[in-house]
Amino acid sequence: MILTVTLNTALDLTYRVRSLRPHTSHRVSEVAERPGGKGVNVARVLAALGHEATVTGFAGGATGRLVRERLSGTPGVTDALVPVAGATRRTIAVVDELSGDTTQLNEPGPQIEPAEWGAFLDRYDELLPAASAVALCGSLPPGVPVGAYANLVRRARSFGVPVLLDTSGEPLRRGVAARPDIIKPNADELAELTGSHEPLRATQNARRRGAHAVVASLGVQGLLADTPEGRWRAAPPARVHGNPTGAGDSAVAGLLSGLVERLPWPDRLARAVALSAATVQAPAAGEFDRAVYEKLSERISVPRETTAP
Repeated sequence: MILTVTLNTALDLTYRVRSLRPHTSHRVSEVAERPGGKGVNVARVLAALGHEATVTGFAGGATGRLVRERLSGTPGVTDALVPVAGATRRTIAVVDELSGDTTQLNEPGPQIEPAEWGAFLDRYDELLPAASAVALCGSLPPGVPVGAYANLVRRARSFGVPVLLDTSGEPLRRGVAARPDIIKPNADELAELTGSHEPLRATQNARRRGAHAVVASLGVQGLLADTPEGRWRAAPPARVHGNPTGAGDSAVAGLLSGLVERLPWPDRLARAVALSAATVQAPAAGEFDRAVYEKLSERISVPRETTAP
C-alpha cells in the first residue's frame, strides 16, 4: 500500500467556457467534479496504475462529505481521512477552450484545531507500518504547524518507509532538513528554497540541504533529476496543450510507483513525464488520458545530464 497525505483536501471543479474574458458573463459548456488536493490526485493515478493507495489528511463540512462519497467509488483507493469541524475547500479550474489556457481559483482550507492535528498524527502512525512509500503533498491548512512535514518525514523514516515530499515555501525548507528520500519542486519552488535560478546548481544545493534525491519540474522542459545514481533530464517529445491541473501530481505518482517497483531512475522519469503530459490532455483535473500515456511512454528519451553545475 502507498500512503498519500493531503492535509488540505479539496473538491476540484473544472468549468469549460468557449472564451474566458474579464468583466463579462460566461456560459459554462461542461462541469466536472473530482475529489482533489495533491495527494488525492496522486492516489487516484496510483490506483489507475494498479497500486493500492490509501488517502489520509482532513475532511470536513458538506464539501468534505462529498469528497469522501466520491472517494468511496474510486477502485483501489482507501479513505483514511480524519474528520474536522471546518469545511473542506473547493478549487475551481476554468478552461478557456479557445486559447487552451486554464485559470485556477483556490479557496483557503479549514482551520485545524490542536486536537484534530493530534488525531491525524495518531492515524498517520497507525497507517505507516503497512505502507511501502509515503507521499506528503500540498499546502498546509490554517492551524497546522509550519514544521508539520518535517515531523511526518521523521516519523516515516523511523518506520523505514521512503518519503516523497511535494510542497513549497517554509514547509518545504523545514521538510528538506528532515531528509526526505525525494522532493519534487517546480522551478519557482526550487529557486525559493535554494536562492538559485540555475536548475542544476539548485538541485545540487537542495540535496546538500538534506534531500536524498531532487526531481525538479521545469514546465515545458520536463523533469530534471539529481540523484545519488546520477543526473537525468526527461521531457515529452512535443509540447502538450490543455489543463495542467494535477499534472505535477501525476508525475509524483509515476515517481512513487517506480520507486516501489524498483525501476531504474530513467524508467521512473519517463513514466512521470508520460503521466504528466497525459494529465494535461485529459478533460478533467486530476485525471490522465490512458491512450496518450501509453503512446508517450515509448517515445520519451531520458538522457544523462553531464553538464557540471
